[in-house]
Amino acid sequence: MIEKGKISAFQLALMMNPTIFATALLLVPAITAKHAEQDLWLSPIWAAISGLLTVYISCKLNKFYPEKSLIQYSEQILGKIAGKILGLIFLLYFLHLNGIIVREYGEFVVGTFLNTTPMNVVMGSMLLVCALAVYGGIEAIGRSSQIIVPVVSLLFLVMTLLLVKDLDPKKLLPVMENGIMPSFMGSIVPSAWFSEFILMAFVLPLLKDSGKAMKWGVLSVLSVMFLLVITNLSTYMLLGKLTIKDTYPVMVAVRYISIADFLEHLEAIVMAIWVSGTFIKISMFYYSTVLGMAQWLSLSDYRPIVLPIGFLILVLGHWAAPNLQSLAHFLGTSGAFYMLTLQLGIPVVLLCIAWIQQKFQQKKDRGQ
Repeated sequence: MIEKGKISAFQLALMMNPTIFATALLLVPAITAKHAEQDLWLSPIWAAISGLLTVYISCKLNKFYPEKSLIQYSEQILGKIAGKILGLIFLLYFLHLNGIIVREYGEFVVGTFLNTTPMNVVMGSMLLVCALAVYGGIEAIGRSSQIIVPVVSLLFLVMTLLLVKDLDPKKLLPVMENGIMPSFMGSIVPSAWFSEFILMAFVLPLLKDSGKAMKWGVLSVLSVMFLLVITNLSTYMLLGKLTIKDTYPVMVAVRYISIADFLEHLEAIVMAIWVSGTFIKISMFYYSTVLGMAQWLSLSDYRPIVLPIGFLILVLGHWAAPNLQSLAHFLGTSGAFYMLTLQLGIPVVLLCIAWIQQKFQQKKDRGQ
């Protein structure tokens, strides 16, 4: 195998949590509120269905092809030529998506904290740190997650508790005033984020306890759902309809925290959550892209292509969108369908074809 490192299913669950939650924390409340308004807290619940489905598909395909990643068994399912083409499509998609994620990170840091720092410096420095993690292998990313995720989760919960005294539950009424449809429409964009659990399809062959992958994958989906529900509830109970107008409503909400005129200006907590979570997210997409590219090219080691791929991601991040408004518009409209098609639609087709092939093979074996 190209990667000799091994991680546990629990570590994989920890890695996947910030992979979804990190960017969704800041952007999803505003995007969801445009459709769902006061029912935005329901949207992550419907969106989690796509995450659960993606986990099931990844684990099922892994049972059919235990030692292979998505890139490898695509060739086995579709044939060499069609499988190579599909593998290339996935790799180009992950490169593009990682560029978008890096650009999101850069826009937030530069727009909120480091106004005079060049965007490429901010994006490049994060990519360099992620490149070191990717070069260290899946075990390095897994151990980083074990340290970062509990701390980030604790910071988030503390931040939410400090907001409780300013929250007004009446802003959530009436519940489902216009039925279930607004909250369902608001779940489309979060569904695209939840479908990023397809990254499991690259990492499952590296698990020491693959039998526990489904359980921990489901728990990871539920943990993200829980955190997003809390985020949407607290944001809307504080800001109400103003949630729709702010690109980063969570950042605005944190500025309301003031305890005895001493504990205030806690934007650094959001910054810590964003930077730490985005580090894991970029590292996961970066690692999956590099590993998949090495498998697609039949290389014996993925490490020589880590830096070249990182440079491509930086370039794509620069080209991803002309500004933050265009990026947010893309993510809130066509970007969701683009992500769902690649991360959920195509894997469903692969699973159906693989299942049919398995049934034919079983009939053939019985006939002999």
